[in-house]
Amino acid sequence: MIDAYIGLGSNLDQPVQQILQALDELDCVPESWLVRASSLYASAPMGPQDQPDYVNAVADIRTRLAPLDLLDALQEIEKRHGRIRDRRWGPRTLDLDLLLYGDQIIQDRRLTVPHPGLAQRAFVLKPFEEIAPRLRVPGLDDIAALSAACTDQQVRRIE
Repeated sequence: MIDAYIGLGSNLDQPVQQILQALDELDCVPESWLVRASSLYASAPMGPQDQPDYVNAVADIRTRLAPLDLLDALQEIEKRHGRIRDRRWGPRTLDLDLLLYGDQIIQDRRLTVPHPGLAQRAFVLKPFEEIAPRLRVPGLDDIAALSAACTDQQVRRIE
């Protein structure tokens, strides 16, 4: 079994409900279960500013799935939520990012783990810090230290 950490984000079609439903669906991924999830956090969009604020969370799931099989399962959940990939950093009903997969470093054409933007995104680090502050990101530092260094972005807890 591997602990995999998933970043969740939404800013369309009732984002809070999208995230809460996705958390339930993560608990139903084959050979996996939800261990814990952060509170929900709100932040301004990272990309184009002509879109609503985002709601974000981080979940810890324990899985037997291989990394690419887990990625496929995450993308299937996104698809069920109506995810359309038409604009980089654009609005979305649901975004599920595989942030960490155990302590593995993965470089594949479909998947990079640790997630490439993890250390620079307060909207990921703040919820991540809530559930695993001392977890070390391979090749970097622990989540609490990364979060403490990411002070230029406003993130607020909403639930």
